[in-house]
Amino acid sequence: MNPIECIKMAVATLTADKLRSSLTMLGIVIGNASVIAMVGIGQGAQNYTLNKLDSFGPNRLLVFSSRDDSEGFISEQRGLVLSDAEAVKKQASAVKSAAPVIENNLLISYRNNQTYTQVKGTTPALREIRNLMVDRGRFFDASLMRQSSPVVVLGAELAEKLFDRENPIGKDIQIKNTSFQVIAVMTAKGSFAGENEDNVAYIPITTMATQIDGRRSAFGTPISHIQVAAKDKHNVRVAAFQITNLLTRLHGRKDFVVVANKSFQELVSQVTGVLSLMLGAIAGVSLFVGGVGIMNIMLVSVTERTPEIGLRKAIGATPQAILAQFLVESIILSVSGGLIGTAIGISGVAIVGVLTPLQPSVPIAAIALAVGISGGVGLIFGVVPARRAAQLDPIIALKNS
Repeated sequence: MNPIECIKMAVATLTADKLRSSLTMLGIVIGNASVIAMVGIGQGAQNYTLNKLDSFGPNRLLVFSSRDDSEGFISEQRGLVLSDAEAVKKQASAVKSAAPVIENNLLISYRNNQTYTQVKGTTPALREIRNLMVDRGRFFDASLMRQSSPVVVLGAELAEKLFDRENPIGKDIQIKNTSFQVIAVMTAKGSFAGENEDNVAYIPITTMATQIDGRRSAFGTPISHIQVAAKDKHNVRVAAFQITNLLTRLHGRKDFVVVANKSFQELVSQVTGVLSLMLGAIAGVSLFVGGVGIMNIMLVSVTERTPEIGLRKAIGATPQAILAQFLVESIILSVSGGLIGTAIGISGVAIVGVLTPLQPSVPIAAIALAVGISGGVGLIFGVVPARRAAQLDPIIALKNS
C-alpha cells in the first residue's frame, strides 16, 4: 500500500471517533507534559541554586576553626586569629584577597525599635569577596579601620526594621550599649541556605575586637572565620591547598577546615542533576501507562473492525498492509499526544518561570527525546494489535461479520 494512502486511512479512522482517540492519547499527553515539566523545573532549580551560590562569591573559600578530639579529649587549640588572615593574604599566591570576620548575635536598637541580629566585624575586602553592593552611603575603608571608628553598615532588611522609611544615613544606633553611626545601607541580596546578608550589620573588625567582643588569646585576636577569594575559578583548589599548608605550618597542627564554594557548586550540580533525572524517570512511567492504554484500545479496535479486515483481505490486501495500517494509527496517536503534551509541558514551565524565582529551561534535546519516545511507545505497543489484525483469517473474519 502507498504510505500516503496508509496515513490518510489511519487519520480518517481515528477522526471518525474523536472522543475515543482523544482519551487514548490522554496518557501520552500527561506523560510527555510531566517529563517536560519535571526536566524544565529541575533545570531551573539547578540554575537558581548555582546562581545563588555564584552571587555569594564564585571563587570564595571559607576557613573555620575545628576541634580535634581524636585522642579521646579536646585539647587546647590555638584557633584562628587575625594574623592568620594577614598571612593567607600575603603568602598564598593563589589568593586574591582575605577578610577576617568576628561575628556575634547582638541587640541593635534605634529609638523604640530593637532587634537581635548578626553583627560582623570585618574588613573592606569582604565587599569584593561576597559581591556586596552599597545602595546608599559608603562602606568603611582602611582609614576608619585604623581608627577603630564606631561606624556601621546595615543590610537592607535590617535598615528597614530599624528605620522603616526614614533615611538611616548619619543616624546613631546602639549596639551592645555602644553608639554607632550608620554610614551605609547595602543593596538587598536575599537569603540562601540559611544565610541572610540583608539582616546583618557590618562594623570595622578593629572596632569589633576592641569595643564589642573584647576577647584575647596568647596567639592574638581571635576571629570566627576567614573569607577568602581565589584569583579566579581555576585557582580555587590551589588556594585551598596553599591555605591548608600555610596554616598547618603556623599552627603546628590542622585545627581548621577549608571549604570551597566551588565544591558546593559541583555538589549541588550533581545532586540536582540526579534529582532531575529521577523526576524525569518517574514522570516517564506515565508514558508507559499511556502506551498500555494505546495497546488496549487498538486491541478493541481490531475486534470491532474484524469484518473490515476480512473484506480488505478478501479483495487482495496483504498482511503487511494491514499490519502497517494499525501501526501507523498507533504511531499517529502517540506522536500527536507527544506533541500536545510537549506544548502543555513547555507552557507549564513558562508559567513556573513567571510565578517563581526559578529560571526553568527545557533543552531542545529533551523535547526531541520526549517526542521520539512517544513515537517509539506507539510503535512498540501497537505491534501486538497490528499483528493480530494481520494474522486474521479472511474467511473467519467475514463469517463473523
